[in-house]
Amino acid sequence: MNIKTFSAESNPGPFLQVNEDGYDFDLINEVFILLDGFGGSGIGDVCVSNLKQNIKSFYTKFCSDPDATMPFYFSPRYLLEGNALINSLLHAHGKLYKENLEKEFSARAGSSGIFMAKAESVLTIVSVGNCACYLYRKGELSKIFIEDSFQFLTNSSYQNHLKTTPISGIGLFPELDYQVKELRLFPGDKVIALSDGAYARLSEGELRDIVNNPEIEGKEKIAKLFSMSNQKGNLDNQSCMILEF
Repeated sequence: MNIKTFSAESNPGPFLQVNEDGYDFDLINEVFILLDGFGGSGIGDVCVSNLKQNIKSFYTKFCSDPDATMPFYFSPRYLLEGNALINSLLHAHGKLYKENLEKEFSARAGSSGIFMAKAESVLTIVSVGNCACYLYRKGELSKIFIEDSFQFLTNSSYQNHLKTTPISGIGLFPELDYQVKELRLFPGDKVIALSDGAYARLSEGELRDIVNNPEIEGKEKIAKLFSMSNQKGNLDNQSCMILEF
C-alpha cells in the first residue's frame, strides 16, 4: 500500500512569535513525526528540534540493520517497525528526562506527539500526550486515540479548547506513557495528525467536511483547518499532517 499524497504544515499561529510545534518525515523509511512541544521560547522549540533528529535517526538506524536487537523494549504484538518506533521514543524520552533533571523546573521541556511508521499495508501509530489522530475511511471520520489530556477526564464537549492540556509527554516523568495502534490500510484511507492548536476548536464534523472536500488538495485542506480554527479564537501553534493512501 503506497502513500498517494503526503501533506504537512506547521506555523506559530495568529498570536505567538515562536513555534514550539514541528514535524519531520522520511519517505524512504516511511516514518512520520508530529510534535507539540512545551516549555517556552528557547526551550520548547529547541526540544522539538532535538526530538525530531533523535527519533528519526534512531529509527532509521534500526530499520537499516536487520541484525539489530531492541535495546529497551520488544513486543511480539507489533511489527519490527512498530517496535523500532517505540524504542526510538523511549530512547529520546530517556535522554530528555535526564537533561530535565539537571535543570530548574522553569527551564524544563517536553512534548506531545503522533509518531507513525509504515510497513507494507500496516501503519503503526504511537500517541503521546494531547495530539489528535484520526482515520478517514469511506466517508466516516473516527478518532484513533483518546488524547492523554484533561479532556480524557470528561465526556463534556463544552469549551474543548480549555481541556487539551496534556497530562503526559516525552521528557516529563520517569516512565513514558504512550498508546499504540496498528492500522491495516485500505485504498482511499486518510490518516490525519494534529496538534491541539489545529483541532481543539473544531468539531469532528467540521474536520470531516474539510478532509472530505474533493475540491481542495492536501496543503489547502490544512490551510483551511488552520484558518477555521483561528476564526474560532485559536491563539496556539498549529501543526497538521495528512497521509492519503
